Amino acid sequence: MTTSFETRDERPVLLCVDDEPANLQVLRQVLQQDYRLLFARDGARALELVAAERPALILLDVMMPGMTGYQVCSALKADAALAAIPVIFVTALSEMDDEARGFEVGAVDYIVKPLRPAIVRARVRTHLSLVRVEELRETRLQIIQRLGLAAEYKDNETGLHVIRMSHYSRLLALACGWSEARADDLFHAAPMHDIGKIGVPDNILRKNGALTPEEWDVMRSHVDIGARIIGEHDGGLLAMAAVIAGSHHEKWDGSGYPQGLAGEAIPIEGRIVAVADVFDALTSVRPYKPAWTVEDACALLRDQRGRHFDPALVDRFLGCLPAVLEVKARWAETEA
Repeated sequence: MTTSFETRDERPVLLCVDDEPANLQVLRQVLQQDYRLLFARDGARALELVAAERPALILLDVMMPGMTGYQVCSALKADAALAAIPVIFVTALSEMDDEARGFEVGAVDYIVKPLRPAIVRARVRTHLSLVRVEELRETRLQIIQRLGLAAEYKDNETGLHVIRMSHYSRLLALACGWSEARADDLFHAAPMHDIGKIGVPDNILRKNGALTPEEWDVMRSHVDIGARIIGEHDGGLLAMAAVIAGSHHEKWDGSGYPQGLAGEAIPIEGRIVAVADVFDALTSVRPYKPAWTVEDACALLRDQRGRHFDPALVDRFLGCLPAVLEVKARWAETEA
């Protein structure tokens, strides 16, 4: 018996939109070898094909009967499900104002006719590569976040702790003058702070009541376990996550673990996450305690200012408390 296997065409799908068949034929000749192509001769049909086929990229004429290319692009960008699809305008309109308007409505590029095949291929290849890079970045972020949630599910029923404390960490970083980009990196790395809890036995992690000295030794081992899970990295989110995992239990006065670091010897990422983590732990229900009030939690932060926590960070955290409470309400356990 002969078995046949169908080969799936994995080439990216491009949508070419132009009211002139001759222009579509040029795009076919230039792109058909490397891409699967869809064609539309007006804006309404283009929007139908985008909704049905979700192309990887759209090559869009501007001057068309009915909807113009600018209107088509604006409609796409107004739809959250379609807005990420890159649009390249391909048009005879060559004035600077025309090009500026194209970028204003959301296009990623602007190619002027008559078309030069090498330029069309290069621009398409470049923007598909950028989409791929963004997809990979988003996938990495999701993996990091899900690993953080996996650890949190060990001792928290909903896993919302890592979401709240990550938001708190970002707010505190911004209050310290960090850039949006750096604060976002901290937000994405913070969920890994307790990844090592995956290696702590449940009878210790979920114990009702105080831990024995031997059990505390096991509990503290989650820092080293976390470092091994994350590994060593030269830079990027995982490098920051490793720093956080290894330093967020250090204390300003040197009485923390695992290294007994003190003051500014503790990485700033660990100092920020320590404040955010403890505040959320205090104001959340845990197997060994009820949730504290916000007032009591803030009182403890003030009391531990200069002992457990960086004094300046406590002041800044309390200064952005209204934003912190908005996060707390949005991600409340009762709404899980």
